[in-house]
Amino acid sequence: MNHNIASLLMRLTFGGVMLFAHGLPKLQGYSSMMNSFPDPLGIGNSLSLGLAIFAELGCALLVTVGLFTRFAIIPLIITMFVAVFIIHANDPWGKMELGFIYMMAYIIIFFLDSGKFSLDRIIRKKG
Repeated sequence: MNHNIASLLMRLTFGGVMLFAHGLPKLQGYSSMMNSFPDPLGIGNSLSLGLAIFAELGCALLVTVGLFTRFAIIPLIITMFVAVFIIHANDPWGKMELGFIYMMAYIIIFFLDSGKFSLDRIIRKKG
């Protein structure tokens, strides 16, 4: 039971905060950010921003509700890895710390899976 509660709290906290504090603001500010967003992979500012929004909004929503959790968490892990080790690679630890904490939380969620209190579990029960 503790595993299921831990998974729920991790998903709600790290999925929900990412969704509302990072993903939604990027979506709302897309037009003003699309030409200046960092392009660490050389695919263009606009596409880099789009991928960040996909992870931080779409995937974070799926993680929060516990739907396709293991698949949805992978783009979040990758996004946080890029933020920490590429975008902020030369910054002081204080600038990297939050991204590192998110990345580690997403890795933990990956191994915990979505748990009993998730849409994944409801789908598994019906299937």
